[in-house]
Amino acid sequence: MATATEKLELRREVTVWGSYMWGYADVGADIYAALGLVMLWAKGATSLAFALAGLVYIMIGLAYTELAAAYPVAGGGQFFTLRGLGDFWGFVAGAALLLDYTIDIALFATASAGYINFFLPYLFGINIDSLAVSIGPLHHVNLVWMAEALALVFFLIALNIRGMRESSLLNEVLGAIDILTESTIIVFGFLFAWRPELLAHQWVTQFPTFKEFAYGSSLAIISFVGLESISQAAQETKRPATVVPRTSVGLIFTVFIFATAFSTMSLGVLPWQDIAKAVGDPVATLAHAIPFIGIIAGPFAALLGATILLISANSGVMSASRLTFAMSQFNFISDWFNAVHPRYRTPYRTILVFSGIGILQLVLSFLTPNAMDTLGNMYAFGATTGYILVFIALIKLRFTDPYAPRPYKVPLNIKINYRGRVVEFPILGVIGTLGISTILFEVILTHAIGRIAGPAWIILCFLYYAYYRRSKGYPIFGNIPRDWEAQQIKVLEAAEEYDLLEEYKQALAERERLEAKAHVK
Repeated sequence: MATATEKLELRREVTVWGSYMWGYADVGADIYAALGLVMLWAKGATSLAFALAGLVYIMIGLAYTELAAAYPVAGGGQFFTLRGLGDFWGFVAGAALLLDYTIDIALFATASAGYINFFLPYLFGINIDSLAVSIGPLHHVNLVWMAEALALVFFLIALNIRGMRESSLLNEVLGAIDILTESTIIVFGFLFAWRPELLAHQWVTQFPTFKEFAYGSSLAIISFVGLESISQAAQETKRPATVVPRTSVGLIFTVFIFATAFSTMSLGVLPWQDIAKAVGDPVATLAHAIPFIGIIAGPFAALLGATILLISANSGVMSASRLTFAMSQFNFISDWFNAVHPRYRTPYRTILVFSGIGILQLVLSFLTPNAMDTLGNMYAFGATTGYILVFIALIKLRFTDPYAPRPYKVPLNIKINYRGRVVEFPILGVIGTLGISTILFEVILTHAIGRIAGPAWIILCFLYYAYYRRSKGYPIFGNIPRDWEAQQIKVLEAAEEYDLLEEYKQALAERERLEAKAHVK
């Protein structure tokens, strides 16, 4: 039992498989929500939209792999940006990613409920769209769907307060079943239902306009957002410097293969209009059209889609709470949030408050013509903004913190001389910055809600940040002095990464020896 004065910390309970499944729960499930949305806009070029977004995602994933292995603490992209670019930009990254995580809760709870509604025609002879009502000037408001999604969010809040082990176990079991099911659908789909001539026909005759493709490809990033969940859970992962690179690289290519395979198969099995029309349950609709297994695969895919999207929303609850827990520790938000439940050792205040924001976003989205599209708009804005800053931080940290051990480094590095020492400059960081900047440009150009609501969220968060920092006497645009080296030593000790700790101490000692030698001269 902790004493009254002892600072409670997050418990390290996440294993290798648990770490992988935290990422897969947030990324691997996204195709269930994104396939219909992207198909609605990218049409016959849907597979190209997923492939291009996937290439950018691979670069994002490799950057996160390096940074999360080097800095295994809660906070993810916000912490990496803080380390590399300072307090203000660390806050901006945190605000953008927090938008992503709260939307994650709302979007994937809504999508999960959408797959549950696949069974309504079979059980009750009704379609979920027929239950929509008009409320004054608002039309087609689906209160039943909204109530289902809200019930799922409340369940996840209780689960996450109960503990990381219980929350992670849910991900591990359902994630394993989902990988097997998705693989089965892909194999049977290509063997018994895929028609390359239909794919070619839709590519030639149903190719979107440039604006439609830009809109669709920017939404495709939804299928690849969430790798940060692994880095968010790094502070609760056993031996993170060893585990994170393995799980991240494995996840990157698993999800890329699934996303491109599903989109390519879809265009060779059904007209794109059929998938786009089933925006609430596109994978179930696709599976139902496969011969031999369709009568079973359709309902099973719907059931699995509901569960895997639920654990994706679960990852949103975890990531939002861990991100804000870290932000409170670094004086970006009130230290009231920096509290761990005395029994369950979970950040219960951040779970309650920021899941509550996700609930508000969910309710407001159902007051718009298309709740899924509205949430997808804002999701893409938050992700792309945060990822740009992470890429820049990756480059900057190679120069400003060359001493921290990096168990994994992104490929394509060139050695350059910088202030008397050799630095490995990450070319992939520059390419990734350009790639994700292009997607952000597409979001701003084509997403009416995203380009308004996204910046408005950042501004509101900044107003709170400025008020809080001024009330505490902290600089708004400057940095609070921090002993990053002592903090890094503490992190490596807590993670039991003793080999890396020794390597780090030796690097610091060598630096001091060289500085002393230069001073004597």
